[in-house]
Amino acid sequence: LLISEVLLSIIAKQRLKNLTVLQAPEFVSFQKGDWPVSGEKIPDLVALTMGFSIQEDLSWPGLQAGPLFQRPRANVLVVVRGVDSLALPQSVASYPLENPVPFTLDSVAETVHSLFAEDTPVVLQLAPSEERLYMLGKANAVFEDLPVTLQQIRARLSQDGSVLASLPLNSLSRNAEADLLFLSEVQVLHDITALLQRHRHLAKDHSPDLYSLELSGLEELSRLYGQDSPQYRDATAILASVLQKFGEDVYALYGNSAVVEVVTVKTFEVPLTRKSRSILESKQISNPGSPYNLAYKYNFHYAVVFNIVLWLMIALALAVIAVSYNLWNMDPGYDSIIYRMTNQKIRMD
Repeated sequence: LLISEVLLSIIAKQRLKNLTVLQAPEFVSFQKGDWPVSGEKIPDLVALTMGFSIQEDLSWPGLQAGPLFQRPRANVLVVVRGVDSLALPQSVASYPLENPVPFTLDSVAETVHSLFAEDTPVVLQLAPSEERLYMLGKANAVFEDLPVTLQQIRARLSQDGSVLASLPLNSLSRNAEADLLFLSEVQVLHDITALLQRHRHLAKDHSPDLYSLELSGLEELSRLYGQDSPQYRDATAILASVLQKFGEDVYALYGNSAVVEVVTVKTFEVPLTRKSRSILESKQISNPGSPYNLAYKYNFHYAVVFNIVLWLMIALALAVIAVSYNLWNMDPGYDSIIYRMTNQKIRMD
């Protein structure tokens, strides 16, 4: 009985581990442990791994502070809906996920765009099932041939270089809608790595790249066939191996300087008091001079000018206080040269 309870607890912990770090460079230090991380804090975690500052401190021991002058060249976050955990063969660390609410990396994308606007970094946010695509910078030129709509992706499956020729489909069908949705997402992962291999110069620039992918094919298979079905089991095994290879390929393309995370969640908990939306849906324009809802350009001299003005004002204030104090406590007969010379002249007369 005791052994069975221990096994059940181990299985429960394994099922709770929903944030998996597939690849990370040595200077991004992830500590192994069972520290839970909230779903709404994942954008802050991604920002910290890229060396950006966040509004609120993230008191989470899973990520330690790294060197100031080293940052990864890319961060790739893959969200898999419809499964608690994947049997990934190799990973850096894995953590439980608490409060799995929907989140986006819009804040991180805005930071990358504002700090590296002149270098035009790659920012790609893609959800094939929802036909949602957001590209910024060099991504517009690199991924212009990437199939976006479900019709385009399904047409891509029938072309040369399709994943159908190399994947062991087993119980999956090429004619079922749910199966095609899952295979389409696998095809998108394959096409992204193929395009990155064709444009290797992207990994050699100084601006960090950001990729955010959301896959929901397993969720449709679970809803249609059930989690105990052979289709769902085969799809889970295929996705685990594909994600492992995808992480290794991206990590190698960026010269072992990329962070690849996988978030697995069966269903997102939609809170009643919070509604997330994309930055593309915002109606308020933060910069009235720009019709594209772009933020003001960040000036790299802002921090320097701010510190100069701040400490100069403090120094002048201290100087005024010191001079005022000395003048108030000054003895004119001994501390003033004017009165001293006057007294000597009176005595001589």
